[in-house]
Amino acid sequence: MLFDIRTIVGSLLGLYGIILVITGLVHDTVDEEAKTGGINVNLWAGLALVVVAAAFVTWAILRPVAVDRPDRESAEDSTAAGAD
Repeated sequence: MLFDIRTIVGSLLGLYGIILVITGLVHDTVDEEAKTGGINVNLWAGLALVVVAAAFVTWAILRPVAVDRPDRESAEDSTAAGAD
């Protein structure tokens, strides 16, 4: 599950989201809020990214990738056929 692309994307979005949430909470945004109509964009974008990241990770956990592995008998048959 570690190399599932959903886990990687979810982790990166979550990391960026946490950074934006922290920035939105601690950064003085009076000038930026004047440009955006009084909305703390860093905080809201960070929260949205955290929600999307949670959805990706939940999706990866609930629907893991199924790996098709050959049967043991067919693998043994192909090995025996190649030895002849």
